[in-house]
This record gives sequence, C-alpha cells and structure tokens, in this order.
Amino acid sequence: MNIDLKNIRPYGDQLGDGAVQLSFTLPIEYGPLARETAKKFCETLGFQDIVIATMEDIGENFTFFVIYAKASVSIDASTIKVVAPKFRRMTREQLDELVKKEFNRKIVVVGATIGTDAHTVGLDSILNMKGFHGDYGLERYHAFKVYNMGAQVSPVELVKKVREVDADVILVSQVVTQRNVHIRHLTELMDLLYAEGLREDLLVIVGGPRITHELALELGYDAGFGAGTVPSDVANFIVQELLKKYSR
Repeated sequence: MNIDLKNIRPYGDQLGDGAVQLSFTLPIEYGPLARETAKKFCETLGFQDIVIATMEDIGENFTFFVIYAKASVSIDASTIKVVAPKFRRMTREQLDELVKKEFNRKIVVVGATIGTDAHTVGLDSILNMKGFHGDYGLERYHAFKVYNMGAQVSPVELVKKVREVDADVILVSQVVTQRNVHIRHLTELMDLLYAEGLREDLLVIVGGPRITHELALELGYDAGFGAGTVPSDVANFIVQELLKKYSR
C-alpha cells in the first residue's frame, strides 16, 4: 500500500475516507436539545456526515455521546519534526546477551513515582515481570536488577536508595498534575542529583501519560517516554544509552 505522507487523513473503511470516532460529554440534560447541540458542536469543529451512534443520560443534567463523522482536512506528515528517544530495537534475549558481554554485571535500575503522585500503574507496567501489552517488564530481563520503590517517594528517599544500591538508572513516573506540580517534583529531583554530585553518573528517565521527550530534555532528563511506551522501549534505550555513556 502506498501511503502519501503529505496527505494523511483518518482511516475508517478505506484509505483517505477521513472517518473518525469521537466521544465526549456535554453538560446538558439528555434529550433533543442535547442531541442537536452535540451535532452543532461537531459541525463547528469541521466534521461532516455526522452520525450520533450512542447518546446516554449519565445523570445530573449531563449527556454522553459517541459520534461517527468524517474529517475533510489532511495533514502533511512529511514536514513534522519529532523529538523522541533514539534506539535500535533489539529483542530481550539480544539485550541480555549484550549486557552480559559488555557490562559483565546487571544494570541497576531504581524506579519510583515521586512527590504526591500516587499512581504506580505506569511504573509497574514498565518494571514488573509481567510487563504490559504482551511485552515483559524489566524484572524479566537478566540484564537488570530492579528496585521498585512504589508511590509517593520523596526525592531525598529516592537519592538515598540510588546511593545504597549504586544505581545506574533512575526511572521516575509522573502523572501530569494540577498547577504543574509534577514539574516542581521533577525539577526538585534533578536539582538534588546535581547537588549530591550524582547526575553525571546516572541515566535519568521520566515517563507518564503526558510526558514528552522534549519536556524531559528541557528539565535536564536523558529521556521522556509517554503514552504507548512498552517496557522493551525503555530497556533498549537504557542499554544502548549506557553503552554510549560509558564509551565516552
């Protein structure tokens, strides 16, 4: 199939048909007015052939919609510049063998969610043995020794653990929070690593549903992994980046 990157549109039943599925909630009581408002809203966004597939009364004068429609616009993907972690995709077995050969020891990884963040689903999916989406977590690799500190760990506690186990890598998970509290947490950790003289010896990675690689670099981190990241992405980046770091 030949894809024209200069003219990308959503795919539904056939290439270039522009078909999309939307879901949203409007603060309007379930009924004809809510239905018409949802349709007008989609028209205002530029959608055509609008079909209200599902309309549900979710109580307290709120109505939930699932809508099928078609977009008329297209995107020139050939002009988009992506800032993302760079690595060559290798299998778990290949990474284990590479680490055994080049490091002759396990790579030590310390992971945590820091500050007030109590969400560990993302962190666990990357670190725990069972992994995520059929992709084994770092604990499954022979290449890594993993310390998962869990939720609401202070930067001071995290740095203490890094010293205790002589870590090579810090993996921080942060859910974007109100008033950008996550930025303060991440900045506090980075400042502490520099103050303790540890930053240059470590690979420091942050992940989360709204974390971007670009944001991570701005905050002084080595990489940022967002939604859709699987454990092997992080594993490949860690091994290949540490090899570069230690060969300098």
